[in-house]
Amino acid sequence: MTTTPEASASAREAPSASTPTQPKDSAVSVVKAAFAHPLFSYRLVVVVGAVLLILGLLMVISASSVKAAAETDDPYYFGKRQIGFAVVGLLGAFALSRVPERLLQALAWPLMGLAFVLLVLTKSPLGVNVAGNTNWLRFGPVWTQFQPSEFAKLAIIVFAACNLYRRRRYLRDLRQWFVVVGLSFAMVVWVLVGQGDMGTAVVMAGMIIVILIGAGAPWRLLLGVLAVSVVGAVALIVAQPYRMERFWSFLNQGQDTLGLNYQAERGIYALASGGWFGRGLGSSRQKWGLLSEAHTDYIFAIIGEELGLMGTLAVILLFVALAYAGLRIARRSSTMSNRLIAIGVVAWFTVQAFINIAVATQTIPVMGVTLPMISYGGSSLMANLFAVGLLAGAARHEAETEQLLASRKRRQRVTSAVRTSA
Repeated sequence: MTTTPEASASAREAPSASTPTQPKDSAVSVVKAAFAHPLFSYRLVVVVGAVLLILGLLMVISASSVKAAAETDDPYYFGKRQIGFAVVGLLGAFALSRVPERLLQALAWPLMGLAFVLLVLTKSPLGVNVAGNTNWLRFGPVWTQFQPSEFAKLAIIVFAACNLYRRRRYLRDLRQWFVVVGLSFAMVVWVLVGQGDMGTAVVMAGMIIVILIGAGAPWRLLLGVLAVSVVGAVALIVAQPYRMERFWSFLNQGQDTLGLNYQAERGIYALASGGWFGRGLGSSRQKWGLLSEAHTDYIFAIIGEELGLMGTLAVILLFVALAYAGLRIARRSSTMSNRLIAIGVVAWFTVQAFINIAVATQTIPVMGVTLPMISYGGSSLMANLFAVGLLAGAARHEAETEQLLASRKRRQRVTSAVRTSA
């Protein structure tokens, strides 16, 4: 078969059928390679944690500026404190990401004991009442004031993960579960009854239930724990008049908008007035004394007002990405303890973020829970960063990651030996 010169020229000039798909194929291959890399989980945790931290610092500076100027004459007072807490939290996060698994196993009981002692001390003269809840401790100056329940969440995760790992061969026996379940829920009950902090207790209970599911707890145990939790929560709501008021105000959202529903209405107005892209960073109107908890419980509403729907969706997607990273780590972890630590941290951030966002959008009654990594609060931010450090440490214990890091160490030793001999 002969080919004319014109046909040959047209064939050379015609683009290959595969040419348009090459950029797409290369982009897909790059993404697949990134996801398949042994350090992808670790990098994702670090990047998402850093973005959440930076966004949180910016929003605290913005949302607290009016309150800070009125109380201290320094509009950046709360922002400066939050940056200081962030520095301490980052140092702790880095240290926890490098803690060997054996050391965590050894620290599980001491951490749980210390957390419980600090919670009990809130009922002593060292306890400080804030917003009706005695859930703070102060050792001397004001700057030593902190909230033990935030660090108790961290202790519960380490204690439950390490103890269930130790008992992994005997978990078919229902009695083996009661040490972890009993002691963990004893802390929850103390937070509820001793401190009156129902929001924190709900987050803790949610964490424990998710960890039990991740550990493969029997369904009869899970159903029993869930039933006791629900009955206890209902009983405590009925027993406390202010909780009943919050519940009825939630059921009647259009009423008493200048009283019990005032903050909730202001939060919804802030979200609605932000539109698609918001009024601009620092341009919130609700923070001018209308929304009293603008930099803490209702910071999500300020994000909606200043950054718009796109800003709130970005925050939600960041928490989804962190949850994905944690579940990926849990699935790929080489040991049960690291898997349960990853599951516990994911449960903590997901449950608490859901409650905070649901309160800001009037989906559930007010509980007084901060938005992890974003709301103002030293205890909350440091504990959150410590948890991110634990999650990053668990990522380093994925099977493929351990092999990669071990090979890097071997190469470094060989390189240093060669340089020494030279």
